[in-house]
Amino acid sequence: MVLEVALIDVTPGQEAEFAAAYQTAVTELIDVEGCRSVRMTQGIETPSRFVLLVEWDSVEAHEQNFRATDRFGRWRATIGPFFAGPPHVEHFRDVPTSA
Repeated sequence: MVLEVALIDVTPGQEAEFAAAYQTAVTELIDVEGCRSVRMTQGIETPSRFVLLVEWDSVEAHEQNFRATDRFGRWRATIGPFFAGPPHVEHFRDVPTSA
């Protein structure tokens, strides 16, 4: 499992519109093969900053099953107009514990 973390800065004053657009756009993501969970969070100290957290089976599932499809284009067309700049996206894996 990998965790996609996307730091999204929204144009200040458009936070509510972005959140509403996300509610529509998330339907493009939640049933993609290899997508385990989706969660969007909003900053408290910086309300125009959002963090998208998506659990994928693999980086390849994200890239091939979503980013390389029309779904991604529709996703970006719905939420992209609210971006203050390009999102910063990275993938992470869990660090094993030795308990």
